[in-house]
Amino acid sequence: MAVSLGMRISGLLVAGAVAVAVAAFGGDGSGGPDGGGGGSSIVTTGPTVTDGPRTAPPSPTPRQSPAGEATGTVGPDVPRHRPGAATPRRSSPTTSPGHSSSLLLSPGWLPPGPASPNADPTPDPAGVYDQLRDPGRCRAARTVVPAASADPEWRVLRALATACLAVQGRGGGWATAADDYGALAGKVGTCKGRAAYAVLGGLLELHRLHPHATVRLKASSSSAPACAYRIAGVDTEVAQPGDTVGIELHGTCFDPAELPRFASVSIGGRALPVPPVLRSVSGDEVVLSAVVPVLASYPASVDVVVRYGSTEARLKDAFTVVAPTVTVPSPGQSSPPPEGARPPAGPGSRTPERVFPLRPLPAHLPRP
Repeated sequence: MAVSLGMRISGLLVAGAVAVAVAAFGGDGSGGPDGGGGGSSIVTTGPTVTDGPRTAPPSPTPRQSPAGEATGTVGPDVPRHRPGAATPRRSSPTTSPGHSSSLLLSPGWLPPGPASPNADPTPDPAGVYDQLRDPGRCRAARTVVPAASADPEWRVLRALATACLAVQGRGGGWATAADDYGALAGKVGTCKGRAAYAVLGGLLELHRLHPHATVRLKASSSSAPACAYRIAGVDTEVAQPGDTVGIELHGTCFDPAELPRFASVSIGGRALPVPPVLRSVSGDEVVLSAVVPVLASYPASVDVVVRYGSTEARLKDAFTVVAPTVTVPSPGQSSPPPEGARPPAGPGSRTPERVFPLRPLPAHLPRP
């Protein structure tokens, strides 16, 4: 039977409508290469397959992040697929003109130190960390870092300054920063150095997920400091005036080498006339040696205070100061005992020379 021209035109219109419907609702909604859905994408239709179920392409294997964690990014509005459930159709996301996925939120930047007093002009890692807290000074900070230093504290700051420039599109190099990040795992020993290492890992992860994105970094407004500077304890419970005690500091936010020259120590409210001595340094843990001063009364439970610039660490009731032990001068010596000294008592006392022990006199002896 002959088909009229009108029927042929109607059939073509129906086929075209089906093709448009397939193109509109059967696509994967990916749009451009970054999944934003914008731009002019060309959609083509092919023959319809009816002899078997449609299978979704395998999801890409997540890559290893610089921090050693393999992560897959799923948006909060995208439902996770459950085995056995039908794959939901996704419509193309709407992108406003002039915006793309390269506009990213600023990652967390360096928290406050607290700031190092930095009384001497010699650059140190703690002071350069404070300079790096302003992302606009990354280039200036990198020039201060010794280029050939293998010290982990210097190396992590150099890598962070390099990544800071790279993520803002101002130069730098991602490969060098990633190499330093991998080599410094577990080797950074100070609180400021560990904070810089964590921020560096965040920048590298951001670059891995968005290799072509640039970000405008902003200084952190967090009130939580990177270092909890404090006196962890002393190495004794009881001491006498003139004894040397060890004061252990944790979370030092400055160069420990500056302490003997610029710090002051007080024990029991009395400032020590002799500067403290730097006994040992391990990362941000420092031990100072200080001499116990003479106090007004004994025994006394004393506070210990270490001040340097605007920083202060205090430990209440750190230890007890007791009266000094009395020493009997040898013949020919007439120096008086120290102020507040008391004679020794107990089994450790002895009879001084030329002093006889008190015994009953003959007149007091019992009569027969």
